[in-house]
Amino acid sequence: MQKIAMGIMASVLMAGCASQPPSEKAGDPYDLDRLNCSARIQPEQQVQLDMVDNLMNRERNHAALAQLEAKPMETVDHWVRYGQLQASTGHLGEAETIFQGLVDRCGTGRSHHGLGMVLLKQDKVLKALHHLEVARERTPASAQVRNDYGYVLLMVGDYEDAAYELRTAMELGDGKGPVRQNLAVAYLLTDNWGGLEWMKKQYDLSSEERAYAERLAEQFGR
Repeated sequence: MQKIAMGIMASVLMAGCASQPPSEKAGDPYDLDRLNCSARIQPEQQVQLDMVDNLMNRERNHAALAQLEAKPMETVDHWVRYGQLQASTGHLGEAETIFQGLVDRCGTGRSHHGLGMVLLKQDKVLKALHHLEVARERTPASAQVRNDYGYVLLMVGDYEDAAYELRTAMELGDGKGPVRQNLAVAYLLTDNWGGLEWMKKQYDLSSEERAYAERLAEQFGR
């Protein structure tokens, strides 16, 4: 079964600890009493978040987590990344708790999306579907949310609705990313040959991509 996924690596250096003054600490980052829903990002915070994103894009998630924990997490953007990085470094229980806290306190589409994806990683498919549906309602123009919601609809056998969500994600994301395979699978499962032809003409769906989608469709259709 196809996964929607995330990666790893870190190093530690110790030297001259006794001769150095103690550094200021950001506090326990896992303390949910400090969870913040603020969307206002100061310039220096944006620099930190850009560094974290850069590390995440290079799949250096342990290093990204260390950078995030280095300073107080004072915006919802910090906490969303914190949940994502807990999940991508194997701490699914912690990630679920963080995103549940974000859902309870902030209720944003990103909070529900994050919780849905963590639940999906734990094979809690129906619970994941609920939160992804809420995320879709609150962030309807997000290609990623639409793709992930459509993918889970495929998993539960709701192929027609999946095709609709995935086509929307395809157009929002200009045909880039895993939505290409997911939409091709949805069209195969609904015998939508016109849709497949549209993908070929509009987004250059290759014969190799279609062949792979056909193998995936067999798995989903079982």
